[in-house]
Amino acid sequence: MSKLVLAIDDDKLAHCIIEEALASSCRLLHAKSGEEGIRLAQKYQPDIILLDVEMPGMNGFEVCEKMKTIEQTANIPVMFLSSKGSLCERMRGYNSGAADYIVKPFESPELLARIEVLDTYRQQSQQLKQDMERAQVTAEIAMTDSGDMGRIMRYVGQSYHAHDLTSLSEYFFEFFVPLNLSVAVVFWYHDSEVFFSHNGTIQPIEQELLEKHRDSNRFVDFGQRTIINYPKVSLLVKNMPIDDPGLYGRYKDLLPHILEATNAKIKDMEVSEDALNKVEKIGLAFEELSEQLHSVDEQHALKVAEFLALSHKMKSQLSPEQAAQIEKLHGHFEFLDGELTVIKEKLNGITVVRFELIESLNKIAKPWGEDEVASQTDIELF
Repeated sequence: MSKLVLAIDDDKLAHCIIEEALASSCRLLHAKSGEEGIRLAQKYQPDIILLDVEMPGMNGFEVCEKMKTIEQTANIPVMFLSSKGSLCERMRGYNSGAADYIVKPFESPELLARIEVLDTYRQQSQQLKQDMERAQVTAEIAMTDSGDMGRIMRYVGQSYHAHDLTSLSEYFFEFFVPLNLSVAVVFWYHDSEVFFSHNGTIQPIEQELLEKHRDSNRFVDFGQRTIINYPKVSLLVKNMPIDDPGLYGRYKDLLPHILEATNAKIKDMEVSEDALNKVEKIGLAFEELSEQLHSVDEQHALKVAEFLALSHKMKSQLSPEQAAQIEKLHGHFEFLDGELTVIKEKLNGITVVRFELIESLNKIAKPWGEDEVASQTDIELF
């Protein structure tokens, strides 16, 4: 079934552009004001809402904030359409509840692609919502009596056994469940960034804000959101309790501990991966060297055989001085045979050590199996 998209914009031309871009792939509803858009959104509950910012009456930010308070429309992804593209405007759009933000004028393929991303986000969010609610109840029951330090120690122990970013993110998000914090995270791994969200999907605007604030201060507060930056990890808290100074201060003291542990873990993962890659390169180099040595050894053996046959054939024709030289050369060949044998033995020894080193590094990267890692409910901490 095609997606139902609601376009809210006071500009007739904008509606025509949206119609042309989406008519072949989406069903469209049109509203020319914020008030009309809210009514249509409540009545039809579209899959995606495209919302202009500058409108008479209620502006786009106000409309979005209003819809996020209404049960029927609260979970519908909203994409802002605006002629203003500054970071400040995008942050304001995100604070009002938007999932994406596109700057006018835009190309039809870009709009369609962004709608596909939001629709995927919507479907995944719906699918995961029930599982997340069950997981939250379980974790809250298991961790009700655990203090902050106990949760930090538990996470540090679990993160030690994470062998990839996905498993690390699972332990990471488990930490936040009893705190009732909704979060997204990006791991700055080597020269790439890997995004995760507590509900399984990250909104485009969240990704953009984390990227743009990577080199900002340690704490970046805007509205009820807070970004906390470390060299290898950045955290976005979507519902920081700024109206509760005590709880707000507690979280600001607590969260750097888990981020510092995560930052150290990612550095260790990078070092382990680099070490494995270097060992692999060394192994490939030795394999090439062994092949070359084998070829040299074969050629050497052939030439020695030819030399012995020729010297035996000419033995009766050689003077004593020539015979002595031949014998000397023969001794040199025997010396080379011995040296080649030693080199081959050493190469074989290095190959064995290489495999042992790979096993050791893999054990560091994957110390236990998944089923051997203690879960949140398996550990009791004071």
